[in-house]
Amino acid sequence: MSRSTDIEESLSLVVAQTADVADALRILVLRRPDGADLPPWTPGAHVDLELGGLVRQYSLSGSPTERRQWRVAVLREPESRGGSAYVHDKLGVGDEVEVRGPRNHFPLVPSPRYVFVAGGIGVTPLLPMLAEAQAAGADWRLDYGGRSRSSMGFVDELVDAYGDRVRLHPQDEVGLLPLPEILRPTPETLVYCCGPEPLLQVVEAACVGWPSGSLHLERFTPKDLGARDEAVGFQVELAHTGVTLDVPPDRSVLSVLEEAGVPILSSCTEGTCGTCETGVLGGEVDHRDSLLTAEEQAADDVMFVCVSRARSGCPRLVLDL
Repeated sequence: MSRSTDIEESLSLVVAQTADVADALRILVLRRPDGADLPPWTPGAHVDLELGGLVRQYSLSGSPTERRQWRVAVLREPESRGGSAYVHDKLGVGDEVEVRGPRNHFPLVPSPRYVFVAGGIGVTPLLPMLAEAQAAGADWRLDYGGRSRSSMGFVDELVDAYGDRVRLHPQDEVGLLPLPEILRPTPETLVYCCGPEPLLQVVEAACVGWPSGSLHLERFTPKDLGARDEAVGFQVELAHTGVTLDVPPDRSVLSVLEEAGVPILSSCTEGTCGTCETGVLGGEVDHRDSLLTAEEQAADDVMFVCVSRARSGCPRLVLDL
């Protein structure tokens, strides 16, 4: 079953507004050239932006009820591969941007209580979640950490809207997020966390004793999966056409599908964005993505063909293509 809860489209949008909201953090407000409504989306969704020949994913951080504009926040990365530098140095009001989306692999599940944990730019997908939790009357709190107060975006927006439900933890003032205090198991409580990989690993470890399904994470970079079995060749059968393709040990399923002319979308090629999600009708998958939960991986009904393969001993996967 697909994890995405939104219908994505390819759009040509215009930068209607830019603003710097923290150190090295820039907001882009995107609209259609004719001002018409944009596709609907749900909290946790992200979009792909084409930036000077590169494709990068950014969370939608505005309000889903504001149908005529999308807001994304882009952090200038010190070792940028080109995407964030393009936004900060070259993109301005009136420029056109090719956008694909929205896509949501980090949806907000209804619950009476939430604990939100953000690290740095990881606050962006949580912003619309807070508004939805508030509107639903849920009990929630946000603990938001960053290197310094000046590096933390949306602080005024958060404090003005939610007061003491938001706890700020600038590292240079108070140290690291006090996760043992924050993550005390509470009945019927879901944990949502987004931020740098070290934070996510600590939060995962802290939530081991929580009920299954309590923890929801979104990663910007691939998860460290540890040592994997040596890749071996296998076949993929395309159920809709009956075509069978060989996947050598040194190639991805995605590259083989693309070479065979099979229409399939892709973006990050790292197993983090969810663009290449593909249904699996038969076989066992060696899941190498950073998106699926352990329960979703065990179901073996979807895979991300940019990184995942057939499990050792499984000679063929049957794909819903």
